[in-house]
Amino acid sequence: MKPSRSFASDNNAVVHLEVMEALRRANDGHCVGYGDDPHTEAAVGKFREEFGADVAVFFVFNGTAANVLSLQALTRPFHAVLCPEFSHIYVDECGAPEKFTGCKLVPLPAPGGKLTLDTVAHAYHGIGDQHHVQPRVISITQSTEMGSVYRPAEVEAVARFAHERKMFLHMDGARISNAAAAQKLTLRQATRDLGVDVLSFGGTKNGLMGVEAVVFFRPELTENFMFVRKQGMQLASKMRYMSAQMEALLTNDLWRRNAEHANGMARLLEQEIKKIPRARIVYPVEANGVFAQIPREAIRKIQERYFFYVWSEEESVVRWMCSFDTTEDDVRTFAEFVAGVLRGVPG
Repeated sequence: MKPSRSFASDNNAVVHLEVMEALRRANDGHCVGYGDDPHTEAAVGKFREEFGADVAVFFVFNGTAANVLSLQALTRPFHAVLCPEFSHIYVDECGAPEKFTGCKLVPLPAPGGKLTLDTVAHAYHGIGDQHHVQPRVISITQSTEMGSVYRPAEVEAVARFAHERKMFLHMDGARISNAAAAQKLTLRQATRDLGVDVLSFGGTKNGLMGVEAVVFFRPELTENFMFVRKQGMQLASKMRYMSAQMEALLTNDLWRRNAEHANGMARLLEQEIKKIPRARIVYPVEANGVFAQIPREAIRKIQERYFFYVWSEEESVVRWMCSFDTTEDDVRTFAEFVAGVLRGVPG
């Protein structure tokens, strides 16, 4: 029998009890639909407390929608989006960004998951040439798909490069809370203050049931976005249930508490895995993900008990994610099991 908790994804975690309580409170009486309700007004108010009074916020059901609609708001079909080669928008969204925006995604080498100015500059060409797509957006992920975290100066440098060329900086912030918490930054300090134009703000991976937000830091970019969201099939009728979750996440620093705990459990897992012969941590643990290289024969045996993903079959690298509800006992029990399997695998 597999344990009730896995290390596959923070998507697999339960919904936080404070969020469930917020949903219970919202589930009282009738409310006007489609966002014209006091819960949505309160949630938007929380975003403005965090990010600034002039931000525009739109709730959607999932991260793919947040990313796709963000990019659609910034581009025309002849534009290009520069992104890391392992980015979620390029690898894991089934071509949705290209289908709905009509744009070309240009994957760039990203050592450790992070774009550098050199790689971005190398891809910025063909400007004004009618035969070439025109670079319009740089999209980065924070924290990255490899668990690394952009430092403030790195984000600022990419934003400056983009703005000097009349481009936009989009941030896939599915785990922005983990990145901000890891660097002891506020959400604004980790995004808007660094030059991000549009943020896909993640909630599902940090304790919510299924709601993300598109946050515009430049209100002029929101022209017609309400129609873009509707055509994208992301306008919720009973929006109060989405809004109540976001309000709870941004109340009493729940976003930070959840993220700090997940990050802490990843650091503990890193410490435990480092004690195991024949297991090697391959990327620095900077947020809530641990990437380890283990013998290929051991992967299947561990997966018989625990659910997780293989990051690189060729290199025998696995990804183990921690969540706000991961416990120390979860980590130590898992690490002990991994150690036992590796001891029994011929090498």
